[in-house]
Amino acid sequence: MKKSITVRLVKSINGCTKEIRATVNGLGLKKIRSERELPNTPCVRGMIKKVIHMVEVVAEK
Repeated sequence: MKKSITVRLVKSINGCTKEIRATVNGLGLKKIRSERELPNTPCVRGMIKKVIHMVEVVAEK
C-alpha cells in the first residue's frame, strides 16, 4: 500500500497568480477547508511546497 498525504486548503486563491491557482487546482482543492488525500510522490510534494503558505498538511499515512 502506498503512503498518502492529506492536504487542506486554508487560504483563498483570490488575488493569487495564475501559477498558484493552477497548482492549487492541480492538487484538487476547490474551496477553503476542502481536503484531498493524495499519493506521497515527489511531484505532489513539490506542488505542496510551492503553495505551502496556503495549504495545511493534515495527515501523512
